[in-house]
Amino acid sequence: MSEPDQPITPDHLTDFLEEGAHEETVACLGRLGAADAETRKRALRAVRNAAEEPPRSFGVLAGPLSTFLTDDDRAVRLTTAKLFVTLAQSDPAAVLPAVDALAERLADDEEFYYVRARCAEALGYVAVDSPGEVTDPGTLADLRIGLSFDEPEVKEKLAKTLAYVALGDPSRLRHQIDSLAEHLDDDNELVRYHLCTALVVVGCEHPANLGEAAEPLQRRLGDANPYVWGRAVEAFGLLAASEAGIGSEPDPDGIENGDEPTTFLDLHHQFEVMEIIETLREESDITVVVVLHDIQQAARIADEMVALKQGAIQARGAPEEVVTAELLADVFEIDAEVDLTARGPRIEPLRPCHDDDGRNRPTDRVTPSDDVGD
Repeated sequence: MSEPDQPITPDHLTDFLEEGAHEETVACLGRLGAADAETRKRALRAVRNAAEEPPRSFGVLAGPLSTFLTDDDRAVRLTTAKLFVTLAQSDPAAVLPAVDALAERLADDEEFYYVRARCAEALGYVAVDSPGEVTDPGTLADLRIGLSFDEPEVKEKLAKTLAYVALGDPSRLRHQIDSLAEHLDDDNELVRYHLCTALVVVGCEHPANLGEAAEPLQRRLGDANPYVWGRAVEAFGLLAASEAGIGSEPDPDGIENGDEPTTFLDLHHQFEVMEIIETLREESDITVVVVLHDIQQAARIADEMVALKQGAIQARGAPEEVVTAELLADVFEIDAEVDLTARGPRIEPLRPCHDDDGRNRPTDRVTPSDDVGD
């Protein structure tokens, strides 16, 4: 145990935390305020490192730690805000005593951008488990206003926080749709992704409210990022399937484009995205153009297909007219068998096509009835 007249060191805090000596830790934090700025930073980093290695209880420490959010030294305030992010990730309930202090830092227009962003991020993690504690109108207003900041990283944190707020309680943002939609054209793809995620979550419970975001969502249906595109399709699909339907007029050509929307997605989410595309097409009276390399998937849902090779159209028409063994050999350079089914053409690839180089290659499939050598 350290003596009251001894200087505080990071090792003191670490030792007390490891021993579970909360009273001594609180006393140590009280004395830490009198140390120099560098010692305060090092000590708070030590607490943060300890918070990354659960299980430990930090609930009684949140109050004393929150005093450093108003420290005279900006670096100390930022270190403290980062500490609360770490705590909120591992144990959101432990941060509840510091919610008001974090919200005050977020609301302070004079505060450093990054301190505000980290405070918002910590509040976001808390919001998932305890939305009622962090989603008062004032805090939500600060989060939304912060989306207009110039710093991309700050906007990312704020947008992510709003997505977490929605996950905690979708109703909290149901009347904020228009202000969130204002930022769907942000240059930062993570901002667009998190805000689209928030809209999807809200739309699952309040789909008609998404009518206020119909036009911005429609623009995101052509987003270059497949994850943003996928979220926008989900939100737009929820709106299209609701009683409110699509309140805004589609673009003059009535066409929406999606470039490989299922790229990077697992099979479950690929099917989900394609189902949403079908709903969007059926409910909103617009034409949806989708670029896919998975010809089996394209043939399953398309009304009409266009096959391209090096930018030139090779075939166009209904899937059963376009998807043939000859076209697969010409465009995709594979030998395959094509069977027509009720769900569209079914493709069974056999082998890649090669120029004749004199080597023997298998030409037939092995079936259960084939003789297998001993």
